[in-house]
Amino acid sequence: MIKTVIIEDEKPASRKLERMLSIFPDIQVIAKIESVEEGVSWFSENEHPQLIFSDIVLGDGLSFDIFEKVSSKGFIIYTTAFDQYTLKAFKLNSIDYLLKPILEDDLAGAIDKFKSFLPSGNPVSSEEIKQLIKKDKSTLSRILVKIGYNLKIIQTSEVSCFFSENKIVYLQTRERTYPSDFTLDELEETLDEKKFFRVNRQFIVNSDYIRNIHTSPNYKVDLEFQPGEEITISRDRVKDFKEWLVG
Repeated sequence: MIKTVIIEDEKPASRKLERMLSIFPDIQVIAKIESVEEGVSWFSENEHPQLIFSDIVLGDGLSFDIFEKVSSKGFIIYTTAFDQYTLKAFKLNSIDYLLKPILEDDLAGAIDKFKSFLPSGNPVSSEEIKQLIKKDKSTLSRILVKIGYNLKIIQTSEVSCFFSENKIVYLQTRERTYPSDFTLDELEETLDEKKFFRVNRQFIVNSDYIRNIHTSPNYKVDLEFQPGEEITISRDRVKDFKEWLVG
């Protein structure tokens, strides 16, 4: 049996997920946790399950806080209404990310993915988990931005570039510039590397929006939509940039 824990502070959502998991004969829910405090206590005192389903936003904080205090020895499938936290999720042994409301097909796919990581019944170390996840990590496809008191979902395919200014990272679209909660290092790690390339310390560009490439006196790119300043390619990145363009 695959021992499983559910972390969810909304009782109806917890019960629904447990019912959905009950159709899988080899999965056994051994605990349901409702808060960060309860999670830290439970994982400190009990043998860790093989699989964890965890909402991200709990009443007393983010479920990430649990696994930053108590290192997880199992695989985590995060469940949430937004994918704003994808970057951090994949750093904490997450193998999948289910958007609410959870669909049966998506749940079955996530469980199949979890089973594909398991080597014929042998225990898996935390380091092995991280290496397996790294090979199969999803890319960031949507970003949640705040506009006044409203939230807006931006597809990364709509972003011509990400850039940092005054310690804030912005994204540029056809319509306007939006602030984000990410660092360029986090974005570089999780964006689709076939589409996005970090040309210097300040900019990550999307190949779909490159309009022109200058080679003299310095390498720089013009984007279809870009902020006011020019985008220069660092000298030590020129070779990689050329390979990325044709790769």
